[in-house]
This record gives sequence, structure tokens and C-alpha cells, in this order.
Amino acid sequence: MNKRALYSIIAIIVVLCVYAYEHFLAEEEKTEVVTEGKVVKKDTNEYFLPTSTTGQIIHHQGYSLSYSEPHEQAEWVAYELKKSHLSNTNHKRPYFEIDKAVKTGAASWRNYKNSGYDRGHLCPAGDRRYTKFAHDETFLTSNISPQEHQFNSGIWNTLEQKVRYWASKYDGVFVVTGGVLKGNMKTIGNEKVSVPNQFYKVLIDNNTGKTKMIAFLMPHKDSNKPLYEFVVSVDDIEKLTGIDFFPELEDSLENKLEASSSYKNWSF
Repeated sequence: MNKRALYSIIAIIVVLCVYAYEHFLAEEEKTEVVTEGKVVKKDTNEYFLPTSTTGQIIHHQGYSLSYSEPHEQAEWVAYELKKSHLSNTNHKRPYFEIDKAVKTGAASWRNYKNSGYDRGHLCPAGDRRYTKFAHDETFLTSNISPQEHQFNSGIWNTLEQKVRYWASKYDGVFVVTGGVLKGNMKTIGNEKVSVPNQFYKVLIDNNTGKTKMIAFLMPHKDSNKPLYEFVVSVDDIEKLTGIDFFPELEDSLENKLEASSSYKNWSF
């Protein structure tokens, strides 16, 4: 065998080894993420998790979600926002990453590029500033939904700020949020990510001695209306989405609280 042939064989072997090593690292990373996604972490209170209509619940450290493959986004994202979570720390904004814990394959962030829609967080980065990891974890694509910019930065942002206010006032609240994935919806990107016509947010406070709930349903457009005009009953959102929000609550308490659209126990 001449030297040229030998060098060619050695070069091929080196390339194959590099490829195999990179593949191994990628699989290790994927396994690590998926394994983490199977474990309920300390920052998610499993007791208050809604039911999943999709059968794909994923648990991250700072939030849990139910992924809807047909709509390429979460039907709900749920998390506990404790008073101790509230922070003004400013972390550097990371790039969005595809959530490898979604077994059916989470949508790519590229679907949103030049779409005219924001990558709207469902669990806001502002609710997870207490550590850099918790903050950066909100930039997984399973935690975003297409939102018009004026809505995202306007009335929706106002509601997110109010939730932080209540978390401070009531020593923590449990939050469930998502788009209503029903009816005729626009889609964006090659993966046809659905654009919800409405978004909801449901809160439960179980920390002040008397359990209370409040639910909001907002059309996907900016508004100057006060927040209380968007208050509806949890039952209303359950009928729209098919989701059972707090199935672990005692039935009589659940039925009473979810039927009410009163906001008198919440400070506006």
C-alpha cells in the first residue's frame, strides 16, 4: 500500500471517529434533557396540574407543560410563582432552543422568523429571574406561542405584571396559561404553528388560608380595557379548551370555585 492510500484511509477513519463522537455527545445531551423532563422538580406543585388532552406532559425545573403536537405548542404551561421567586435581576437574553424533551418534536423557533408574530412566552421570563437557569429555561420553544406584538407588550404584559403583584401580596400563586387551541386559526412557518384567537390565564391561591381562583380570557388583540373586564369563570375556559384545571381539589370546593366569575377577593 502506497503512502497516499494509507493517508486517505487514516483521514477517513479520523472523520468517522469525529462524527461518531459528535453523535454520541448529541445523544447524551438529548438523553439528559429528556430524563430531566420526566421528573417533577421542586418548583412545580404537581397537585395543581391540569389534565392533559394530548397525553404529553413534560416537567422542567421551573414549569410543566402539556404539548399539543397538532398545534406545535403547549395547550397549557403551569408553574408556581412564589414570593421568593420575584427578582429584578437582569439576565442576558439567550437564544431560543428547541425543547428536546418533547418526544413528538417541538416546533423550531424558525417558524416565527418574518412571521409578523412575537415568540410569546407562556411562562414569562420575568417570572423566572431568580436564577439564570430558571430564566433561560423559559426560552425553550415548547414555552412559546405566536402573539401579536401589541398584544404581547400591551394588555398581556399588564396581566403578567398583575400576576407578579398578586404573588407578592398573597405569598405565591399557582398559574396556568395558554392559547385556546380551537376553531379556525392562522398558522405560521413550515411546521404550521397555530396562532390562537384567544389566550387564557388561570390562577389559584391556596396560601392565605382560604382557597380562591380567578381566570382571564383575552381576545388576541391589544386593548385598553381594565383587566377585570376579562375575568370569566374557570368553567368557561374548561368548556372552551376541554381541560380540567384542578382535578385534585375536593369536588365540592372545585365546583364552587370554578363556577364563579367573581373577582372581589383579588386586589386590583
